[in-house]
Amino acid sequence: MFEFLIDFIKNIDSPIELGLLYALMALGVYITFRILDFPDLTVDGSFTTGGAVAAVLITNGAAPWLATLGALAGGMLAGVCTGLLHTKGRINGLLSGIIMMIALYSINMRILGKPNVSIGDGETIFASLDPIYVMLVIVIIGKLLLDAFFRTDLGLSLRATGDNKRMIRSFGVNTDTTTILGLSISNGLVALSGAVVAQHSGFADIGSGIGMIVIGLASVIIGEAILGTGSVFRTTAAVILGSIIYRIVVALAYEIKWLEASDLKLITAIIVIIALVVPTIRRSMKQRSQARKRSAQLLDQGKPHGGAF
Repeated sequence: MFEFLIDFIKNIDSPIELGLLYALMALGVYITFRILDFPDLTVDGSFTTGGAVAAVLITNGAAPWLATLGALAGGMLAGVCTGLLHTKGRINGLLSGIIMMIALYSINMRILGKPNVSIGDGETIFASLDPIYVMLVIVIIGKLLLDAFFRTDLGLSLRATGDNKRMIRSFGVNTDTTTILGLSISNGLVALSGAVVAQHSGFADIGSGIGMIVIGLASVIIGEAILGTGSVFRTTAAVILGSIIYRIVVALAYEIKWLEASDLKLITAIIVIIALVVPTIRRSMKQRSQARKRSAQLLDQGKPHGGAF
């Protein structure tokens, strides 16, 4: 048992590195699901879009940072399309995401030209520095920019859109615009994550985005369960931490002998279920405890004292 823990601690850099690679995707999911209250399934497609754009540009001689920015732009465009379907086409939010996710499969295949594209000897953003340090800088910069944006008037309007559309409309804010903007930023971050993951792994695959929405939700839920919610600064930090912890939990699960690499989706589903059920059980137990205390206080108040009848 102790040998297993020692070996895991020695190799803990790997899950932390993966957690940072997927942290941007988790931040994107946080924007749609927590801030906008929008069930956006575009994520599974836009993640692949980011990887596909970056891989194709790099293999065609583009500078890695330029390719990464191109991936960001591709994801933002996908988010805009989902937003337009919902706000202008008046299509249900969940259905808008599903439609765009399906459309992106064909678009991504067009970009790649085949199911899998290898970056090969192409230069990546990790060429000169350790990936963990590069991702740490990128994630911190992304987090601080998000924190700053959500403190601006436009950022506050976006946050208010998810809380109460009717109220924010009464202040003259166009909620269609803020919804499209939120979806654009979200999918831009998701595609950016897809781009760095493709450069880290050395290839882009048409199926790389499958299940990303669940992984992103798991990261958000785990982070919020540990650090809680409060200010934007605290919540975005919680999401990043949740992404790292999720990868550590998955790495620990892989150490179980009867689990295989193909069980990743099952492990993810179990983690999400636990993360959702445990807080609910806690709240239920707390409410019952408070109810028992109130009942005891009422009984005490109704009892006679000191022989007074």
